[in-house]
Amino acid sequence: MTSTPSTPEDEQSTNPVVAHPRTIRSFVMRAGRTTEGQARALSELGPQFLLPYRDQALDYAATFGRQAPVVLEIGFGMGDATAKIAETLPETDFIGCEVHEPGVGALLKRIGEQQLSNLRLIRHDAVEVLEHMIAPASLAGVHIFFPDPWHKKRHHKRRLIQPALVSLLSSRLMPGGYLHCATDWEPYAQQMLEVLGAEPALINSADGYADKPAYRPLTKFENRGIRLGHGVWDLVFKKR
Repeated sequence: MTSTPSTPEDEQSTNPVVAHPRTIRSFVMRAGRTTEGQARALSELGPQFLLPYRDQALDYAATFGRQAPVVLEIGFGMGDATAKIAETLPETDFIGCEVHEPGVGALLKRIGEQQLSNLRLIRHDAVEVLEHMIAPASLAGVHIFFPDPWHKKRHHKRRLIQPALVSLLSSRLMPGGYLHCATDWEPYAQQMLEVLGAEPALINSADGYADKPAYRPLTKFENRGIRLGHGVWDLVFKKR
């Protein structure tokens, strides 16, 4: 799992990501290398599992070929945890949003290897996806795991979890749907708790931070941090 919500994109890509015109980007554009296996997955599996960005709401039943709860993940990085969650919860359909081409290719490769039929990907800015491709009150859940903490104070405005985005996310959740965030940076966890707690459409499922839900696997990055004594904070809020 990457530590950024929308990890850097290869600037030489033929499918460039257009920054959202009304918001500060929560990701930066850097060069990245797509491996031969990732490129092959993009070519061979992309037509089936990679959804093009469109200015219209997705028909989930048509997209997945069935009626099932849908969970959106923002910034899946290289997709290790995303694939494990999709495999663990076959009765749920998942949409992963990520701008990093190697990450998209890596997760497509896992989709093929693990034969995951309940996972689709979108390579585009998450805010525009939320605004135009996700219908109001249609999601069973949203996952945002280990977004970039933007440590320096002058960069805090780039943090993904801000009131405007949380309000948008809340509008896309159905009643009883959940928003699950996780971070290993305590100051960001504190900000998340404050911002999520201030959203009137959401209610905290715990008294403060939540226990790690069983469906979220421990990543290599997280296991290493735990061995070093680092903390991890999960926050699970539900739509009223």
